[in-house]
Amino acid sequence: MSARKPDCMLYLITPDQIEDLDTFAKTLSDILQATEVACVQLRLKGVDDATIIQTGLKLVEVCHEHDVPLILNDRADLVPKIDADGVHLGQGDGTVADAREIIGHMRDIGVTCHDSMDLAFAAGEAGANYVAFGAFFPTDTKETVYRPDPSLLTVWDEIAEIPSVAIGGITADNCAQVISAGADLIAVSGAVWNHPEGPVSGAEAIVSAMKAATK
Repeated sequence: MSARKPDCMLYLITPDQIEDLDTFAKTLSDILQATEVACVQLRLKGVDDATIIQTGLKLVEVCHEHDVPLILNDRADLVPKIDADGVHLGQGDGTVADAREIIGHMRDIGVTCHDSMDLAFAAGEAGANYVAFGAFFPTDTKETVYRPDPSLLTVWDEIAEIPSVAIGGITADNCAQVISAGADLIAVSGAVWNHPEGPVSGAEAIVSAMKAATK
C-alpha cells in the first residue's frame, strides 16, 4: 500500500564547499523566499572550525529571517557557537545522548541510519527527532555504500512516530518514488545547487515535483 505524504517537505543540504559566502547567502535567501523549505543543513567538508562557525553565523541569520531552521552536520560541539537549531549525526559522529548533553533539549537531532531499521529504532529510543535513510539513488555528492529499497520508508511510516528523511541522488524526476513510499522529508543538494538554470530554479523544480507527487 502506498503511504502518500501530502506534507512531505524539502530538506536542503548545502554544498560541501562554499567559495563566496556573501553570494551564497544571497542565493540561499532567494531560495527560501521562492520555495517552501523545511530546514537547511550546513554540511561543509575539509574546512577548519573557524570557517564552519563563520559560515554558520551567516547562514543561521539568513535562515531565521525566513523562519527556517538551520541544522549543522556532524558537529554538535559547534551548534551553540552558531546558535544552530540542531545537529545531524552520522554513525561515526558520536551518540545522541552526548549530542543532547551539548545542544540541550530545545534543538533537534537527526541520525543517519543508512538502510537499517535497527539503527533507526535505536536512534529514536535514544531521543533523535528524525532519522535519515539512503542513498536511494546514485549520487555524486558523497560516496555511498547503502542502497535501501523505498519500501523501507513505507514500513517506517507505518510503525514509527518520528519523521523519516529520504536522501541520496533525489531529483525532480525521481522524488515521487520516495514521497509515495512514505518519506516525511526529502534531502536534496546537487539537484538544487548544480541545476543548469541556477539554484533557485533547481529548488523550484524539486518543490513543484513534490507537490505533483502528492496530488
